Amino acid sequence: MAGLEAQERDLTAAGCEKIFSEQVSAIGKRPQLEAALDFIREGDTIIVTKLDRLARSVQHLLEIAERVKAKGADLSILNLGADTSTATGRLMFTVIGAIACFERELMLERQREGIAKAKAEGKYRGRKPTARAKAAEIKTLKAAGIRPTDIARQLGIGRASVYRALGAEIPESRPG
Repeated sequence: MAGLEAQERDLTAAGCEKIFSEQVSAIGKRPQLEAALDFIREGDTIIVTKLDRLARSVQHLLEIAERVKAKGADLSILNLGADTSTATGRLMFTVIGAIACFERELMLERQREGIAKAKAEGKYRGRKPTARAKAAEIKTLKAAGIRPTDIARQLGIGRASVYRALGAEIPESRPG
């Protein structure tokens, strides 16, 4: 949380009038980013503290930059001093994005190599299956008439894990 507070402090110090804030995984949907991109108008500048807070890949970065440009707005990355309102800033923005993507890919490659080595040495077993450990509790709650969605929420596990533990088929989710 301290990281988020520091980012909000830096954005306020940079003169941001509206702050869109979210804490989501790298692969999850980002409703606040979408809201910010929908909110901007011609002449606005989207300011982020760090490049990795904005985009997950160079392609994603370029897509965001294009959406911002199409609205007549600019992007600014505080820790890099990069600002797309100038030709030099746009070039720097693209090059830094490519380097950041390269760096992330190297890190993931090293991680995969480390996991493969640990598996080969018998030291890597993966994440402990938390839902399986709660199977008896899941069945008890289900027998008490509690719905699978409520069981999942109560135990802090996924709904699909509840159905797996019950040996039941997962029903189609209803639009809602």
